[in-house]
Amino acid sequence: MTVRIFVDGWDPAYGASFEASATAGPAAPSSAEVDAGVEVPTDAWRPLTAPPAVRAPHVVLLVDGVRRIDAGLWTQEEDGASYPGLAASYAAGVVRCDLGRGAAELAGARVERGLFTASPSATDVVAGQLRYAVHRVAGTGELSKLPAAVQAPLTALEVEVSNAARTDGDLLIVDGPLRNRRQLPRTIGYIKTQHSQYLPAALSTVVTGLRAGERSPVFKLGTAWGGWSWYVRLPGSAGAPWAGIVRVECSAELPPQEAIGLADLSLVTLPRFASTPYKDPRAPQNLIPIAGLERRLRALLGDPRLLYRALTLAAAR
Repeated sequence: MTVRIFVDGWDPAYGASFEASATAGPAAPSSAEVDAGVEVPTDAWRPLTAPPAVRAPHVVLLVDGVRRIDAGLWTQEEDGASYPGLAASYAAGVVRCDLGRGAAELAGARVERGLFTASPSATDVVAGQLRYAVHRVAGTGELSKLPAAVQAPLTALEVEVSNAARTDGDLLIVDGPLRNRRQLPRTIGYIKTQHSQYLPAALSTVVTGLRAGERSPVFKLGTAWGGWSWYVRLPGSAGAPWAGIVRVECSAELPPQEAIGLADLSLVTLPRFASTPYKDPRAPQNLIPIAGLERRLRALLGDPRLLYRALTLAAAR
């Protein structure tokens, strides 16, 4: 049997559009419980299109956040103990897309900085005009686990800027899994890199057989952060089976019909923002407004060299 070879459209520097376990391989099933018969019986799974009456909302909000480690720190306690710490900057922002006017604008952005450590005695670090507020990390504060501690306050910041930008009838697209943002109304999570294969092989074949502008039926994931989920293939993709395929999710607290409605809404909305290879190395999954927002937020974090110097001077005092 001849095996076909495909070249992933993504720049290798960004990994791959489908990243399965290095040991299990892309065909290995996820351990998550899946209910695939929510919208369509599993023996009748097929590509779906949105009903003709479904229209994209007039206003679409896209939220994202970025983070950066500015410096690694160590504390020296009175009892002789020492704890590692990280000085991190993080920012969240929202792009407001008015589809009627064909205009996009930054609807809000905020930058915060923090000192993440398990030290019981650490206090805020003032570096020049900036303050790194202490975020106490539970446990011994292993250095390798500290970067993950930045995610919770970053997510909280994303929720704050999202709520401040909401309007009636809009759709909020979160770049990445929803996690603890599932309480936000009219909100979907957008996962552009597929790390796991949740569906059995027969249903995954339906997913890889999607054409641009088609989606899979809605299914339910029984994970800790589980919810309603579905796959969409964006335009401009060709070649590899998973090229241009993204997973979308919404809150498990929604009734099934509302989840199906959001699935149809995503199908007429997301393709509008798909990127192209000559503009983005992660095309088409890295949505154009998100790519622009990421660049803006990283600029707002400030010059890392100046921040590192300010932190060094602050620690020396």
